Amino acid sequence: MQIGTDGFFHLTYCTNIHPGERWDEVFRNLDVYTRALKTRLSPDEPFGIGLRLSDLASREILEGDELPRFKDWLDANGMYVFTMNGFPYGGFHRQIVKDHVYAPDWRTQERVDYTVRLAHILAELLPEGMEGGISTSPISYKPWLATGERHEALELGAIHLEQVTAELVRLRERTDKLIHIDIEPEPDCLIENLAETIHFFNDVLLPKSGNMLIVDDLQDHIRVCYDTCHFSVEYEQPDVVFEQFAENGIKVGKVQISSALRIPIPQSEEGRHEVVELLDPFAEHTYLHQVIERRPDGTLGHYSDLPRAVYNILDAEAEEWRIHYHVPIFVDHYGKLGSTQYDITATLDEVIPQRICPHFEIETYTWDVLPPELKVDITESISREYEWVLEQFDKRMREGKEGQ
Repeated sequence: MQIGTDGFFHLTYCTNIHPGERWDEVFRNLDVYTRALKTRLSPDEPFGIGLRLSDLASREILEGDELPRFKDWLDANGMYVFTMNGFPYGGFHRQIVKDHVYAPDWRTQERVDYTVRLAHILAELLPEGMEGGISTSPISYKPWLATGERHEALELGAIHLEQVTAELVRLRERTDKLIHIDIEPEPDCLIENLAETIHFFNDVLLPKSGNMLIVDDLQDHIRVCYDTCHFSVEYEQPDVVFEQFAENGIKVGKVQISSALRIPIPQSEEGRHEVVELLDPFAEHTYLHQVIERRPDGTLGHYSDLPRAVYNILDAEAEEWRIHYHVPIFVDHYGKLGSTQYDITATLDEVIPQRICPHFEIETYTWDVLPPELKVDITESISREYEWVLEQFDKRMREGKEGQ
């Protein structure tokens, strides 16, 4: 949906919430859940969709007349697609995902081909006069690579992104539609924080690609997907991040609105045992839930997954844990567990007045694996997330913070 007096901002939710790897499953979810949400949230205005297609679904939608039929369905139901999630390539629900979510990575031709395919699909679906974005993985996953192999992986990823950019430039010339690839930094990946993002763009991507493409094309077509959960887990401050992005010429293509778990770590053994009990319902086996601890001296420590962190809690030199676990954004605590909801509001305080980026996507994808007391009807849950975000927008606009 469009937000603001001139409709500059677009808000959606990512349909990776709904299980489904084949196109017919994806379409069924849109027909059931997304239509219901439009009726509830935007009955008289167009309703944006954040479309997630697996590699298989992206192939199937291009068969026969599936894509034209989907375009007709969008028009008939008052919906539009302006952003896509091209991060998970394969299965994302009801199976063990863990680090498989990063495969194939940007060292492979499979990732290139999949991303280009999504771009061509988005170009067909994107309304005239609107830019489109595709979020993608942050090159690769650090534990797969020896330290000495990581720079080479970044360079190969840059070469492949250069190839995608060349295709996006041709697509723009042919269709007059600007589509950008939005790299999504994530804990334990080759690009996970502010410093690594700046390093990749300034020291790897632009120098590596400069001989083939002009800098303006790269800056237009390769951007950042700012996931509020991920940057918060890294203890990054939104105002500092956006200021540094601007100073380094890095554009933000999409803001994903999501919230992480956070909890103070007691110094007593008894208190730490209580933390283990509180976190036990969240230590599930589908997704990776990286943990970053802040120590009293300000340094950070990393655990590759929540069960590993819990196992080592008695030896941890921590005063706080932040956990890559997307929890509902409309509450700021769960009993004694807190969330990083405040970083969402801090992000909106930066992005809305400065118009840093027009695309916002709610990205709580863990409804299936949340502890039972946090599970409610999925349509009701998504609606509550929309309502909370819209309230935040309205508040800032009433305060005169839009576009100033």
